[in-house]
Parts: sequence; structure tokens; C-alpha cells
Amino acid sequence: MDVRERISLLRKRMTDEGIDYVLIGSSDYHASEYVGDYFKVSEFFSGCTSDNVTLIIGALTSELWTDGRYFISAESELKGSGIHLMKMGEPGVPKVTAYLKSVLSDGMVLAFDGRCIGAGQARMYKNIASACGATCRIDFEPAQGIWTDRPALPKNPVFMLPEELLGENFEHKLERVRKAMAEKKASYFMLSKLDDIAWLLGARGSDIYCNPVMLSYALIGTETFDLFIQGEEVTEEFAAFARRSGIELHPYDSVLDFLREMEADGPFMFEEGATSACIADILSAKGPVRLAVNPTELMKAMKNPVEVEKTREFYLKDSVQLCRFLCWFDRRVDALGLEDFDLNELTAAEKLDSLRAEIPGFIGLSFPTISAYGANAAMAHYSATPENYASVDKKGFYLVDSGGQYMGATTDVTRTVVCGPLTEEEKRDFTLVAIANLNLQNAKFLHGTTGRFLDAYARAPLWDLGLNFNHGTGHGIGYILNVHEGPQNIRWQFGPGQKEAVFEEGMIVSDEPGMYVENSHGIRIETILLAVKDEMNEYGQFMRFEPLTFAPIDTRAIDTKYMQPRDIERLNDYNRQVYEKISPYLSGDELLWLKNAAKPLGE
Repeated sequence: MDVRERISLLRKRMTDEGIDYVLIGSSDYHASEYVGDYFKVSEFFSGCTSDNVTLIIGALTSELWTDGRYFISAESELKGSGIHLMKMGEPGVPKVTAYLKSVLSDGMVLAFDGRCIGAGQARMYKNIASACGATCRIDFEPAQGIWTDRPALPKNPVFMLPEELLGENFEHKLERVRKAMAEKKASYFMLSKLDDIAWLLGARGSDIYCNPVMLSYALIGTETFDLFIQGEEVTEEFAAFARRSGIELHPYDSVLDFLREMEADGPFMFEEGATSACIADILSAKGPVRLAVNPTELMKAMKNPVEVEKTREFYLKDSVQLCRFLCWFDRRVDALGLEDFDLNELTAAEKLDSLRAEIPGFIGLSFPTISAYGANAAMAHYSATPENYASVDKKGFYLVDSGGQYMGATTDVTRTVVCGPLTEEEKRDFTLVAIANLNLQNAKFLHGTTGRFLDAYARAPLWDLGLNFNHGTGHGIGYILNVHEGPQNIRWQFGPGQKEAVFEEGMIVSDEPGMYVENSHGIRIETILLAVKDEMNEYGQFMRFEPLTFAPIDTRAIDTKYMQPRDIERLNDYNRQVYEKISPYLSGDELLWLKNAAKPLGE
């Protein structure tokens, strides 16, 4: 059954139930960015693998919104589906809200699954529908009766992190959460975000590929703690922890009934963007609500000294293996042209993944490795498959974006390297991206600064020449958790519901400017940064970043005519740090490679 057939069956259901438009997002019951196979409903009905999708299906039309990271891949995936791609943020492309206002009218019904749509979004959709004379149904599950071979919900055992990795125990974290509740005069705090729950408990799972979380909900009272989790996931160790900690365990799928039937009238605190419409409606009907950002989010983002120490340790180990891979890759490129020899995107990714797996404490990847040669790298989240991959040639660029989960860190890094002769445009673009990366890495700023301001450090070299990259410059990174976490980020564009946070000591963020030219090349250089305090003077507390990633920036692609002396100095200084940090762990040919790769420009 192809996408057209699936949509046809959905439209029949819509007709039978008097529904005019169905809206499908790409999230799960927990506002997750990455989801398990069970929740990939938008992909089932569209074929689009983007992790940021809004799909709206009407009787005659189908529209899919996604962001700039996925424009090229989505265009390819939607071919022949009858679905029109709406490129978010592009001139002339209406937002989802504007589109709904244009198509809804008196008597119409807009339907969606309120378990997978956040409370804030749902309220917005309801208001639009009401203003148009239409109504909303939030109890419609699009896949019901159509996705007959739908995967089951994952049920994987939970494990507890050793205390020496945490730096703060559950009791102290809970005390801080309850203090935040008291400040909002809340009797209960409904927590649905999976990484927030995992952080609070000091537990990890494997219910979402590459994200060490477990499907769960937490209802935290002033003296109670109710946790909703699948019984198959509860190990003896976790059950003992729950008993010691006064945590009452309930079946995962009982949460809605529990909330409806509980004898409490609040006030209930929850975050609209991180709580489903179904849960929000139940709590709002029971008593007063206190809308607030999850206090756990900021607590989790500000890494404590133990977390910082372990993160530095594992980023160094991760960087060593990345450098070993880059050496291996260069040598394999040199060998191209020999009889029966091939280097391709799949074999390169397999090599890097295997090197990471050698690191003691390796749990798994933090996301599927993006291994992209040539024009494929122009797709920011390209994925090579056994059916569709490219071989590397002695020209252009190869881009690899990868990371690991370890018992001590979550890593993420991107490097773009030279495979052979480059065009003038490729050299220019690489040089500008390198300058952008180093500008942000060397930023010094007053405390109180957010990522909206810092973004200009990275984009200025590109904007000066009328160029841009169509994604954020930086995202927060978890600790043995999700590779993307908030509230910190670095971007200049903010839409409804997107968060802006002051950079605090202990926050970790990526620095990943890029340049993408369709059918030609893609370049991204990503270095992970730790926010630390700098000098304190009469103007206030200054902040700066320290790099956690140490892998050479490829000077073979640099065109110095685009650089100022300060840019050259910064590049040489970073590559010098790479050599100092990594050289003690390499020998022989790998050490010679590093010495050459990290040598100053002009030598």
C-alpha cells in the first residue's frame, strides 16, 4: 500500500465521520523531537522522514510543512504522493495557522490526535477553527484501522545511572522541583517530557532509537510522586529505587484515566508546549492551572561539575576516535583508483561507528551517522542506505555528522573534509563556514545574552556576501540524554513556541554553521562548546565558550583571501589545541597525519 492509497483510506474515514481536514504532527505523546516507530504516523501517510512535520489532509488537497534542514530530501520523498511541500519560512509560503484560516469555514471539522499535539498548539487550532465557524475534534487517531501492521510500543528495561555519574541525587532534584512548584503556588506538576523525567530520576532507557529515555509520565505532588511506566520496563533495581524514593508506579496507559479519576483539584502546573492537549484538557477541567516552563528543563541544561568533568573526558575520547577516522578516510581516498577498491558513504559510516564502539562506556550512537559525499551533503540531514548511497571520488567534499552515547556524555560533531580538487565556490564557502564557526567559538559576551544575539557571530561572514544557511546555528546537548535539548539554542529566527534562554555556566551548545548548494556541495563544521564564566568587572559578568570538540578544521579547503589576520590566527590556534589534546593518544601514521592536518596555515 503506497502513500496515495493510505491517504485515500484516510479520506474515506474522514467522509464517514464528517471530518473536513485532518492535521498530523511528527511528535509522540511527550512532545519528543525524535520518536519511536509506533509514533511515525506522519511518515506513514506521507513518506517524509523529517522529524519536524505538519501534514494537513483535506478532501482534495494534502500539504506538508517542514523546515529548511529537510527541503531537498522532502521534495524527493514526496514525489508522486500528491502531497504539496510547504517550505517553512520561505517567501510566499503560508504558515500552518494562515493556511487553516484560509480553508476552514462554517460547519467544517478539523480533527487531530490530541495525545500527539501540544496543549498550546491545540488551543491555537481551536481558536482558529472557532473564528472560522468550524469545530475541532481532538480524539481522532488517523492511523486507526489503516496502519494494520503498526509496530508495537517499545518495552525496554530501565537502568539506573551510578551515583558517581550524577553529581546530584534524586532527593535534591525533587526538592528543587517542589520549590519551583511552591513559587507558582502549584499543588501538582505534570511532567511529560521524557528526557526531563529521565534526568530527574537518574534513570535511562532505550525506547527511542539513540535517545536513552523510557516512555513515562510523572505527576509530582507536594508530597506524592506518581510515575506511569510500562511494567515490562521496571527492573528489580528500578522498583527498589521507587520504593525507597516514595514513587508510586502505575501502568503507562492508565495516565488519562488516573488524572480523570484522581480526587484533587489542583492547582496543576504544566508546560503547554510539552504537555498533550488531552492531558491539559483533563487538568484544566479539574481545577486551576499554572502554565509554566518545566523547571526541570533549565536544571537539566545547567550541567553540574561532575557532569562537566565527565563530558570533557568523553568528548576527548570521542575526538580521538574521530581523528583516527579522518586519518583512515584520507588514506582511503589516497588509495582510490586501485583495482576493485571502493570507498563509499556506507563503509565510511561503518568505520566511524565501529571506532566509537571501542570506547569503554559506549552505549550507542546519539543519532544515525550522517555520511554524505558531494551533492548529497547539500541535504542537511541526508541518510545513506544500502539502496541509495554514493561512492567517494577524488574531488569535492565529504561531510560526516555523528555522535555517541556514553556512560558520561552525549557527543555530536561534524567535519567536512577535502577529497580532491575544489572549485572556487567550494573553497569560498568552506572558508566562510570556518570563519563563522570560529567567530562563535571565540565569542565573549555579557551574562544575560541569548542565542538570538550570538547567532550573528556565526552568520555575519556569510551575510556579508549575501549568503545564508537554512537551519539554526546551535542546539543544546544532553548528558547521557537527547542530542538535542533546550532551552538554550543559537538562532536568529524565532517562531511561536520556540524558546529563548540566557546562556548560563555549564550549558553545552553546538556551533554548526553551514553552506548548502543543491546538486553541488554541502559544508558544515560543528564544534561543541561549553559556556563558562570569563572576567567580572564594572560592566558585569562576562561569559565565553570553551571547545569540547577537538578535530582539525581542514586547511586544504581554505582560501585566505576571504580571511582577516584574526581569522587566520583563530584557525591556527584551534588546530594547535587539537594537536596538543589529541597527539598524546596517537602514534605512527596517525600521529603524522594529525601533525600535517593541524599545522598552521602557510607552513
